[in-house]
This record gives sequence, structure tokens and C-alpha cells, in this order.
Amino acid sequence: MDKILNNFWGKSEHGQWFTYEKYKEDWQNYLNNSDLDLMTEQQRYFFEYSKLNWQRSQRIEKSYQINNEISELIKNIDFPIYFIIVTENWCGDSAQNLPYFMKYLNMNPKFNVRIILRDENLEVVDNYFKNTNSRSIPKIVAFDTNGNELFVWGPRPKIAQDLVSQLIAEGYTNKEFNESLHLWYGRNKGKELEKEIVALFENILTKK
Repeated sequence: MDKILNNFWGKSEHGQWFTYEKYKEDWQNYLNNSDLDLMTEQQRYFFEYSKLNWQRSQRIEKSYQINNEISELIKNIDFPIYFIIVTENWCGDSAQNLPYFMKYLNMNPKFNVRIILRDENLEVVDNYFKNTNSRSIPKIVAFDTNGNELFVWGPRPKIAQDLVSQLIAEGYTNKEFNESLHLWYGRNKGKELEKEIVALFENILTKK
């Protein structure tokens, strides 16, 4: 069984993993109960990103209408799948993608989902960043009951990744980079992600 599944399946959510609801509950508590006066400059920087990402994720959860094609595809999967989602609440790509994924993952009772925080679990999750020059998140890893990987997705849809590569090549500042990427997310409204979700699960069904 894969190391990431071995390490995190069955652990208490008060230990190394969380349900999505517990992850959001802790996120909201962090935003509501943190004292900015006690934070370092770097901590305040991440706090502001976390606050903005909460607004982004809540907007998607409230406004997104489930795609019927994906809904039927997900509901037709009649075998267990285990999902490990590597994320952090300050990550903009996570805020822009996880709410869509979770809409669908929550539709099938045979799907089991664990959220783990990247920065607290690097020794395990680094396996999923070995072919890249960064630890970009989110990463969504799906397993069958034997611990075989079914897919690894992340950190963003391919078209968004192509945009990122273009912005980096053109020398955009961090501020310009973030504005352009999140403008794309806002305009696309999850449509490219929908295509990739369909491809991921159709591929699983084909292999079965």
C-alpha cells in the first residue's frame, strides 16, 4: 500500500488528517480568533491570503451548480475510492478548485476523503512533488482498496497551468501574477476543471 495511504488512513482527525468539514471549521476558527497584533509580518501575510481564500471558496460553494454529466458519472461508480487531498488554507489554487471537487466527491457514499496539511507532513507528501521544482498545492491523490494509485491531480487545470508558465516567462510580478490567475479562475467558473474531472473518472471506469 502506498506510503501516503498507509500513514493517513484510519488516523484520528485530531492527529494528522481532517474531514473537509473539520478542515473548514478550523479554517474559520483561525480567521475569527486570530490576533493580528501578535503576528509577525509573514504570519499576517498568510492570514490575509487565508481570509481572501475563504471568501473565494465560499462564493464557489454557494453559487456553483452541479454538472449533471459529472453527477451521473460519479454516482455510477459502485466501488470504494480513497482520496487524500494535500492543501493549506492560504493557497489560492486550493480555494479555487477544492470546492468544485468536494461537491462531487460528497455525492458518492463509497468515496472516502482525507484532508492533510502539506507543511506539517512534508516527509510523506514530498513523494507527490518529486518531479517538479515546487511543492505547489492542492494535490488530490485517489487510491483503490489495495492502495494502488488511480490518479494524481494538481495543482490547477492544465489551461491554468499553461497560463502560469506564460506569466512566469513574461516576468510578471507576484501581484500581477496572482491578479491574472485569479481573474482566469473567476471567468472560467470551473468549466475547465469539470472537463478534467470527467476525464479522471472516465479513466478509472475504463480501467475497471
